[in-house]
Amino acid sequence: MNNSRLFKKTLLAVTIATTSIASQQAMAAGFQLNAQSATGIGRAFAGDAVIADNASVMARNPAAMALFDKTALSLGFETIITDIEVKDAKYTGASAAPLGYTASPINSNYDDAGSTSVAPNIHLIVPVNDQFAWGVNAYSNFGTRTDFGDSFVGSEYGGETEIMSINFGLAGSYRVNEQWSFGAGLDLIYGQGTLKRNFSDSFYTGPNPGGLLDDVVAVNGSSILDIDKADGWGVGFNVGTVFELDENNRFGLSYRYSPDITAKDGSQEITLPLPDMAEFSGYHKIEDTKFAVHYSIQYIGWAAFDKIEFKNAGIPEKEYGWQDGWHYAIGGTYYLNNDWTVRAGYMYDTSAQDKITSISVPDSDRQWFSTGFTYHIDSSSNVDFGFTYLVGEDVTVTEDLGVSSITGTTRANAILVGLQYSRSF
Repeated sequence: MNNSRLFKKTLLAVTIATTSIASQQAMAAGFQLNAQSATGIGRAFAGDAVIADNASVMARNPAAMALFDKTALSLGFETIITDIEVKDAKYTGASAAPLGYTASPINSNYDDAGSTSVAPNIHLIVPVNDQFAWGVNAYSNFGTRTDFGDSFVGSEYGGETEIMSINFGLAGSYRVNEQWSFGAGLDLIYGQGTLKRNFSDSFYTGPNPGGLLDDVVAVNGSSILDIDKADGWGVGFNVGTVFELDENNRFGLSYRYSPDITAKDGSQEITLPLPDMAEFSGYHKIEDTKFAVHYSIQYIGWAAFDKIEFKNAGIPEKEYGWQDGWHYAIGGTYYLNNDWTVRAGYMYDTSAQDKITSISVPDSDRQWFSTGFTYHIDSSSNVDFGFTYLVGEDVTVTEDLGVSSITGTTRANAILVGLQYSRSF
């Protein structure tokens, strides 16, 4: 087949562009990862830019460090269990027009593309005096893992994808007066990715008289893409403010600039744009009660994800065209007694995808149902637990590479579990 080499390069461009952004959809739209704290998981991150019940708040708003009068440490992890299903799927492989052969659709359902992964985090806030505080932390804002196994028919559209980012942060805050505080931070972001794709074993199953199409048949099951742990660094920043109406009512506003990450695998480079984020949060403890209500609205600038650029890869840039996303979260906290605090929350999270959908990117609007608790070991230390059940929606997908095609319905649900230890000194 004289065009085999050109065909492989064309398909390679498409598969890199789609799988570079494939998301397990365990956390949020696109490939955003909410893994900063177990308390956040327990309230669907409602109010997380201002509640400041432990040091993890600095990941959402650096100005909130001004609310601490003692050194505070939080460390923990989040376990993400995803359930990704492709149903009513039909894969159509290559045809052989000169022989009059037209490929027939093949069932391509798959119900086990999800995975289990763990994302750790650590946050430290150190007040210097009544006005200044500084802090350092490490966590992840973006990440994904999907794995369509060897049994998936139509593997050009599936395969293995793992994207991981680690955010190393340094921040400071300044209290202007009893009401206003401001903060800013620097983010050093490390990104790493593994991307693997093969042609389907059913790419061509038609006639082959006299070995005329041996080179077409040989494409079945062959490797398209095998990038193992391409990595790179980027530098971003974040700023924020807190306004305290009184001891029971406060508001927080923050903005985070996310850089493009250029991942290298030898001489090849892939540039992945990351979205900026802005968040407004409120916290209100009802006077003379043990109950507080809190909420957040977060903007995620996914429209910046307009294309993926390649260098020294012999692959053209890929237009993608996502849309900006929003989170709307509300939650409640009940301070039961000196030992126990319980919380719950709900979030509605809008899809980053617009007109372009993908089997390997089962993105949709989704709902978060969250609950959690804090057990106070003593007056200076506690353990937090958070649980979220995340429910996605059915999305109808049609993809066509010109030489094969697939249609189907995707759905992604997930369970998030967080555990965290916090201490003040």
